Amino acid sequence: MANGNGNGKDGKAKGGSVGADAAGTAGTAEGLGYEQARDELIEVVRRLEAGGTSLEDSLALWERGEQLAKVCRHWLEGARARLDASLAAERAADGREEGADDA
Repeated sequence: MANGNGNGKDGKAKGGSVGADAAGTAGTAEGLGYEQARDELIEVVRRLEAGGTSLEDSLALWERGEQLAKVCRHWLEGARARLDASLAAERAADGREEGADDA
């Protein structure tokens, strides 16, 4: 592991068993959208469940999966916050309308 990501000095996956998408060599997971991270995470899980990879490659896949799961959690938490804020604003608007009707 010359550069810490399971790749050789040239940035290409050693042994050819872990590609750029699963090993995370295509870039950091933080810049991915939800659907992109989710789809890559599904592929990582599929490859881990299929087996047949070396311990080093399996660890690289696992680490990438953890990164991708974190990105997905971040997007979902952001979506939940937006929904909660929208619902709260709607409830507040409904409360103001009811108050105006009572006057």
